[in-house]
Amino acid sequence: MAHKLAFIGFGVVGQGLAEILRDKKEFLKEKEEFEAEIVAISDLMKGSIYHPNGIDIDTALHVLKETGNLENYPHTPGLVTGWDSLKTIRETNADTVIEVSYTDVKTGQPAIDHCKAAFESGKNVVMTNKGPVALAYKELSQLAKKHEVYWGFEGTVMSGTPALRMPVSALAGNDITEIRGILNGTTNYILTKMEAEGVSYEDALKEAQELGYAEADPTSDVEGYDARYKIVILANYVMNVPLKVEEVSCEGITSITLKDIEVAKAEGKRWKLLAKVRKEEGRVAASIAPEKVSVSDPLASISGATNAITYECDLLGTVTLSGAGAGKVETGFSLLIDLINISRERSLVKI
Repeated sequence: MAHKLAFIGFGVVGQGLAEILRDKKEFLKEKEEFEAEIVAISDLMKGSIYHPNGIDIDTALHVLKETGNLENYPHTPGLVTGWDSLKTIRETNADTVIEVSYTDVKTGQPAIDHCKAAFESGKNVVMTNKGPVALAYKELSQLAKKHEVYWGFEGTVMSGTPALRMPVSALAGNDITEIRGILNGTTNYILTKMEAEGVSYEDALKEAQELGYAEADPTSDVEGYDARYKIVILANYVMNVPLKVEEVSCEGITSITLKDIEVAKAEGKRWKLLAKVRKEEGRVAASIAPEKVSVSDPLASISGATNAITYECDLLGTVTLSGAGAGKVETGFSLLIDLINISRERSLVKI
């Protein structure tokens, strides 16, 4: 039976997942015995459509491209338009909500309310929004458990690179005592550019913006706020410690100069914006700050917009994972792998 999906938000990431589901439909059916059917899409700016028997992905994408409004989708018996996000969550026949709405990272809204509505309606949620996981992990995870539904958020830390799934599954049995990571591609690109080409921070930032790595307002990236949310998610989910955003000290890269870069080079080191959380005498300490890292450190070789993360394990030692931290396809994949995991769990229950 096809897994029925309701998209809440249908921007770049949502469309990326829809295209993956379309393009890899037969592959997923054959290799994973996974079939998905989009029954609803609700977007604040692009309109809302719902059909209990499914929506054709190609048609929806074409209508959106040509008209900018999903409600111009060809009307057939049973098609419903105009529902808001909460009505779509509560009243459609979706099994899982794809939560990729535009959300205020400072409050986690409206995504937190979307998660609550979905869980209370007996629906799973997979998402890429950091805010709800960083700000309301305990409450939402308990609510999902209470209603016996799945909450997937792999894409919140390193896009499709399994920064959450890998340690929980492949490193099970280890006590992870510290996590260190380059969790923001924008800042890593800027620092790499400054070192490799000798350009100023301002010029490197400008190029990052031109390439789409940095927003017009880059504050969240360059001041370390984006990485701070991600390290909180890692602490809560991987280390199982209740770290809060306000408990993480945070310093960005805006004060790093070319002179600083040259001094580090002379010392055999390289500047990186590091997100860190470590266990200390029964508690954890976490920080976001630029550091001079020895060139022999696994994180020192990570260049450009790539992300990387190192786990310190009591049994296995140091394990480093690197990969894409952003991108339409990569983030779409993070949602797909969460959906496949739901499908696998369903299969185990049936057995």
